[in-house]
Amino acid sequence: MRQTYDLILKGGAVVDHNGVGARDIGIRDGKTAFIGDLRQASAGETIDLAGLTVLPGVIDTQVHFREPGLTHKEDLETGSRAAVLGGVTAVFEMPNTSPLTTSAEALAHKMTLATGRMHCDFAFWVGGANENPCDIPELERLPGAAGIKVFMGSSTGSLLVKDDAGVAAILSRTRRRAAFHCEDEYRLEERKPLRLAGDPASHPVWRDEVSALRSTQRLIRIAREQRALVHVLHVSTAEEIDFLEQHKDIASVEATGHHLTLSAEDYARLGTKLQMNPPVREARHRDHLWYGVEQGIVDILGSDHAPHTLEEKARPYPQSPSGMTGVQTLVPVMLDHVNRGRLSLSRFADLTSAGPARLFGIAGKGRIAAGYDADFTIVDLKRRMRIEDRWIASRCGWTPYDGVEVTGWPVGTIVRGARVMWEGEVKSPGRGAAVRFGQAL
Repeated sequence: MRQTYDLILKGGAVVDHNGVGARDIGIRDGKTAFIGDLRQASAGETIDLAGLTVLPGVIDTQVHFREPGLTHKEDLETGSRAAVLGGVTAVFEMPNTSPLTTSAEALAHKMTLATGRMHCDFAFWVGGANENPCDIPELERLPGAAGIKVFMGSSTGSLLVKDDAGVAAILSRTRRRAAFHCEDEYRLEERKPLRLAGDPASHPVWRDEVSALRSTQRLIRIAREQRALVHVLHVSTAEEIDFLEQHKDIASVEATGHHLTLSAEDYARLGTKLQMNPPVREARHRDHLWYGVEQGIVDILGSDHAPHTLEEKARPYPQSPSGMTGVQTLVPVMLDHVNRGRLSLSRFADLTSAGPARLFGIAGKGRIAAGYDADFTIVDLKRRMRIEDRWIASRCGWTPYDGVEVTGWPVGTIVRGARVMWEGEVKSPGRGAAVRFGQAL
């Protein structure tokens, strides 16, 4: 019997459980149905991918899309448009919106806002706060919930749990892996006088490596006491990498594209556009993060996409807010590192697809495999392009990589069998759906 499919991806170099090789992919009802030779099959649509590479759909588990409450910077539609233009098929959005996402009602509202508008699939982190520990067993299992996210150091918004007792109260109730922003708020408060007016290069002096390491050490101690699993977001210091290497049984590690690519030397060129929490630091920290990637200490990559308008970023430091765009540039920036030999293509796929699925119990995503969602990031590894502000779809319209040339570019984004982006054009209205989780089904 002749095989028939809704869509066949033909002749691309597929990155899957068999390695990297030329294979066809047959898609039916939004799922991968067959991987192999489909020359004798037929389909409603066939896309010739000769010369292109098919990666499992990239999952960015740390983005701030600012809706509700801060939509002059970004919203769920514009943020997800940027995501699919950059080859990202699913995102986990952060809870420091206005109002905060700390209740079932707030999560349900975000789900409503996302439905019919977001171009990629989505889940939402629920904020852990001093007021809601008793609700956590329910909150982390709600449809669309990525899990619990806690800020141990202050950043954009008012979500903060700075004391050990508050962190312990949350971790005593979590059953899924909880995510943490690790900076020690007490030390940040003490060191505020070290901020120099008009000098964003003083940002990593204020929010120094000790504040990050001290917070991470506190977190691991509490997690062991509470027998909890934790995820340390945007690790930025060499010392944290060395410390977390000893605690991989309970702690997973995220690195970001900007901490792996930029360094404190770039403050002279970028000014407040480089200002992030935790900060971009001296090159020795960046280099040791790469050691963490090479040794498998780093589990996943995230963008920490955190947009602010150019007018806001133009305020003199320290009145300028911390944050930069990243979801649209994550894939091309990291593919450039692949082409430079810093990591293999298979390792990149693990950091951006299989890794997130493994850590957070994502159901049906993270692999190119029969029965899984037909999510694919299609890239041209040889295409050399210049990243420019005008390409950025985020509402704020800028990137710290403006003018940077990279080798490796996202050509297409397919979400559950639908061609959502192709050659820089969003091809369909928002059809994103909530990510499913095995632990919450």
